[in-house]
Amino acid sequence: MIKVSLISLGCAKNLVDSEIMVGHLHQAGMTVIPEAENADVVIVNTCSFIDSSKEESIGHILEVHQQRGMKKRRKHQKLIVAGCMSQRFSKNLETELHDEVDAFIGLDQVTQVGPIIEKIYARDRAAGEAPASFIEGRSTYIPDYDTPRFRLTPRHFAYIKIAEGCNHPCTFCIIPQIRGRHRSRTVESVVAEARQLVREGVKELNLISQDTTFFGMDTWDERPNPRTPVDSSRGTALTTLLRELNAIEGDFWIRLLYTHPAHWSDELIRTIAECPKVARYIDIPLQHISDHMLGLMQRETSSAYIRDLIKRIRAGIPGIAVRTTFIVGFPGETEADVDELCAFIRETKFERLGVFRYSQEEGTRAAKMAGQLTPKVKEARWHRVMKLQQEVAAQVSASQVGRTLKVLVEEPGVARGAADAPDIDGRVYVPITMPVGEFAPVKITGYEDYDLLALPVGQEPATRKVARQAQ
Repeated sequence: MIKVSLISLGCAKNLVDSEIMVGHLHQAGMTVIPEAENADVVIVNTCSFIDSSKEESIGHILEVHQQRGMKKRRKHQKLIVAGCMSQRFSKNLETELHDEVDAFIGLDQVTQVGPIIEKIYARDRAAGEAPASFIEGRSTYIPDYDTPRFRLTPRHFAYIKIAEGCNHPCTFCIIPQIRGRHRSRTVESVVAEARQLVREGVKELNLISQDTTFFGMDTWDERPNPRTPVDSSRGTALTTLLRELNAIEGDFWIRLLYTHPAHWSDELIRTIAECPKVARYIDIPLQHISDHMLGLMQRETSSAYIRDLIKRIRAGIPGIAVRTTFIVGFPGETEADVDELCAFIRETKFERLGVFRYSQEEGTRAAKMAGQLTPKVKEARWHRVMKLQQEVAAQVSASQVGRTLKVLVEEPGVARGAADAPDIDGRVYVPITMPVGEFAPVKITGYEDYDLLALPVGQEPATRKVARQAQ
């Protein structure tokens, strides 16, 4: 029986691909083990969204190879590179990693991983022979609910990939070239998967794709122009999906991640407000607020549109936590653009906010733009915005003290509220005796930077941590 070890890197979308590969490995009768050094085959599922992701991926590949070498690698042990980096750079990597890697597979081969392993494991490469490549053109695959899948997340939460690919023209982004055009699953397929996950005891369904709000729009008879905001009053497949998921029996959260601002509508806002199982949380990457920068980035929205949208979302969904991300240091960005961004952050007070330093990605239009900024300038602007957000976050955290929240206990002593997505947002520290994987009401007693301190309702404040109390 072939023993396989899989290393999954990158985002939640990549993690779902890894789960599908593991499911197919089990179906093929292979054993999946955590120790790469003891495996017959090691798969590294890579990311290449930005240069640092590629560097991390190559680092893991070399580490696996060197560990094998240090342990006098078994003659038949194989190393397979999968995922976004493989899909994007396979031709170059065949030369760069000629001796280290035995095969490259892309995004469309996740369901074929069993037969591919059997094929490459059955023979040794001849001296000088190039690694095998199973990648064929641009990705077109999209998962369905009945595909074999083995979840790699904790038992109490799961990711559901509702669409694949992206149609947006953002000048800084390489994803459409890697994952292809946007293609949605059916509502029925997603609901069937959600029902099964809830039956298995999942307490949080995280809906993910490259652009969650474009879900189903690729099937319209008259497809919307991705550069133009949709009819604000029109219902979409996403609103239908949310209502059907909300109707599933059980106590669980539905969380919307990766929503593009251009495709929000009043009907979506109304749907979230009317569906109590949809977490009062949205992830809406805005990238900038300056019209100058939004134009250079080709973000398909304007400053006025974004400001109005945030107001409509907060007015229409009481208690909503808004998470966003911004990019600083983009080519042509001026100090005035950064000033405008900081003023917007200060006045809007996002509950959750991340900032990226612009990365000059090969193959993107932005990489060829004039006005590229130095690493020193990017770093200074990043620190400026993050310092401001830290002040805002302290105000947001302080406003929570004394409130009662429903939390989902992640691990002993650590929970998350509805305003905290897995792995990317803050934590709520609770007593270690609270049961893991269950919901519980707690009272917020203090905060530490981005994290909250809490106790079960009715208990006295803990003394094991020094909390900064709201003034």
